[in-house]
Amino acid sequence: MTVPRLLTAMVTPYDDQLQVDYAKAAKLAEYLANNGTEGIVVSGTTGESPVLSDEEKLKLFAAVKGKLGKRIPVWAGTGSNDTKHSLELSKEAEKLGVDGVMLVCPYYNKPSQEGLYQHFKAIAGTVSLPVMLYNVPGRTSINLLPETVARLAEIENIVAIKEASGSMDQVSTLMTLLPEDMTVYSGDDSLTLPMMALGARGVVSIASHLVGNQILAMIEAFNQGEVKSAADLHKQLFPIFKGLFITTNPVPLKEALNQLGKNVGGLRLPLAEASPTEKTFIQELLINAKLLP
Repeated sequence: MTVPRLLTAMVTPYDDQLQVDYAKAAKLAEYLANNGTEGIVVSGTTGESPVLSDEEKLKLFAAVKGKLGKRIPVWAGTGSNDTKHSLELSKEAEKLGVDGVMLVCPYYNKPSQEGLYQHFKAIAGTVSLPVMLYNVPGRTSINLLPETVARLAEIENIVAIKEASGSMDQVSTLMTLLPEDMTVYSGDDSLTLPMMALGARGVVSIASHLVGNQILAMIEAFNQGEVKSAADLHKQLFPIFKGLFITTNPVPLKEALNQLGKNVGGLRLPLAEASPTEKTFIQELLINAKLLP
């Protein structure tokens, strides 16, 4: 299977009682696959992974993989700040037939670089699945340094990293240290094009829920050497990229999807729904992007 350029970190739909709506998750995954998405991450940050039980996560993996089959790869978010827990969940996900696992840096416990190396090595060593690392210091309080990523890239099934440090210098260092067969994705929609200029493959996106085809067109334009066209698309999409972070992700994204009639439900505490001001902002964002009349 071709290495995806545009992956979507999918929201987790809930019903009115905030129970996971597995049928709606499968339907949303299919919608994404029909609108530019070339791979799906289930139960990542955008999927509210901290408030999902293991049972819910596994049922989600099964529902999405069952709907998409071999059409596009499904990556399971199985990372946590407990190595043993992540390891066991990754093994269970593998039994369900997912195409890979995405492992976030352990949050809150603040491990050393050696601790991070040993954490990811231990999990990768217990599954045969491809592994994507996920570096997001703004949420985890720890930065997975390029030198550590380069060590991890020597492990056969660690094949990709979602890099969301926000530092282009860090991305440049990553690119100089990593082997060519290690895939780098932007973890921020707004940095997709700058990171591709440094050698990234594409993005693990949230905005692709709304503008997937346009993001894919931007990626394709850049790959075909049409840099100005790619930059024009980036500038056109930039208000959406930034507007979806008016408050904590996935609060604005779920509000936007609900306004567009996707009915993905609310949010589990401690996340609270968008404020009236934020809801108005999101509505105007969608109108200006010609997504709402």
